[in-house]
Amino acid sequence: MNVSFCAKLASLRAQKSSVLCVGLDPDPAKLPKHILSRYPTGEAVEHFCTSIIEATAPFAIAFKINFAFFEALGDRGLSIMRTVLSSIPPGVLTIADAKRGDIGNSARFYASSVFDDLGFDSVTLSPYMGQDSLTPFLNYPGKCSFVLARTSNPGGNDFQTLNVAGQPLYSHVAKAVSGWAQDQPGTAGFVVGATDVSSLAQLRLELPEAPFLIPGVGSQGGSAADVMKAAGSGPVLINSSRAIIYASDALDFAQKASEQAQITQNELGS
Repeated sequence: MNVSFCAKLASLRAQKSSVLCVGLDPDPAKLPKHILSRYPTGEAVEHFCTSIIEATAPFAIAFKINFAFFEALGDRGLSIMRTVLSSIPPGVLTIADAKRGDIGNSARFYASSVFDDLGFDSVTLSPYMGQDSLTPFLNYPGKCSFVLARTSNPGGNDFQTLNVAGQPLYSHVAKAVSGWAQDQPGTAGFVVGATDVSSLAQLRLELPEAPFLIPGVGSQGGSAADVMKAAGSGPVLINSSRAIIYASDALDFAQKASEQAQITQNELGS
């Protein structure tokens, strides 16, 4: 019997008193110089990521792997990503930050790649192409599809906040996707940025039981206390990437990442 994504999340949250998700965005230009001098770029990324995972795993209940940074490595990128993924401790949630969103037939193969082949617990998706682009992902029991709703980047205002029949577009998107997921075995979650806490609070009122993946705490300026208040008691993962993984570019990079992860965990509470 498949355990629901929300049940896994609740269990981990209780066990570790944490809602922290560590985002792995390994930009070679930002890696510690001693790693780059020792390894070729691909191996340097692998060493960096596996070291960060080992150092921060005591405080994180999820890791988010950003596909772009691995795809840019060329032919070996997927192999390196597999190695990084396999280094994440069993039981910790994994997020494929791939932002997929294509027509139904293509979506079916993207979903199989992420869930069947790579074995991720969840994925980020763009909803712009509508229901048929999301349904193949929602067909997987025990898996979560985090759909972009109110994102933390400045360009999120270009479309997401448009007034549609008296409500912002992101609200229509979130409620529609939630409805589409009702008859599917998978779980619909939403990416909601930490930089707009009023929108976050409104979406939580509208969707009290949906899991939220919240980026933007740390380097993007989102306040941990404000975000946790707005997120309420519903299921939530708070992602921090750069503030943790680039806490130091010296020999102590992993130790500093560990320290920053613990600080962030404490700020967020449980």
